[in-house]
Amino acid sequence: MKAAVIRFPGSNCDQDCVLALSELGITTDFVWHKDASVAGYDLVVLPGGFSYGDYLRCGAIARFSPIMQAVKEYAASGKLLVGICNGFQILCEAGLLPGALIRNRSLHFVCQHQHVRVENIANPFLHLARTGAALRIPIAHGEGGYVADAATIRTLNREGRIVLRYVDAGGAATDAANPNGSLENIAGIVNEARNVFGLMPHPERACDPRLGSTDGRIIFESVLTTLGVLKAA
Repeated sequence: MKAAVIRFPGSNCDQDCVLALSELGITTDFVWHKDASVAGYDLVVLPGGFSYGDYLRCGAIARFSPIMQAVKEYAASGKLLVGICNGFQILCEAGLLPGALIRNRSLHFVCQHQHVRVENIANPFLHLARTGAALRIPIAHGEGGYVADAATIRTLNREGRIVLRYVDAGGAATDAANPNGSLENIAGIVNEARNVFGLMPHPERACDPRLGSTDGRIIFESVLTTLGVLKAA
């Protein structure tokens, strides 16, 4: 199995992603944003950071990078694509996921460990988890409030495409547990085909016990079992 982590100018979580994937035994390459192909990869990751300095809007310029045409074709082929934090913002700007990420309601950058509840495991990224499980995964963003029109939110709910929600330590999706003002406490969604996953939390920062949590591993391990690299327990 091979994974590609796309590097944009201003990416700063790309090395974290490569380290986490490599320590899980995945051969992982950096792919520069000016490249034109992601052929030969089984997983593509758009990492967190501040692509192009977040000018205009987060992800608004990155969507025009040369690599994004290849990423769109890759996603259309049904292969697995993950956008983390800034990567989620890029996926929305590029039209690969619905909605948008806007400024946190506090108007402050938020950096903390956060509980998120697994809402649906019928996808390649969370099928090893348990529905209703609360995962402790770090967040670090200034524009993480997920918004979409009412019809889109209804569709996401009806189709089970909201896969992560912000919750408190007891697993309740309260307003107090919502770190950024996301509609319905949404922390992660998938596309209609369920091969594109966008999330604001950073699972790559929750793969090593020295960092305070290993709950992010279940996302990458789910991908590995989906691709037949690992056997489900």
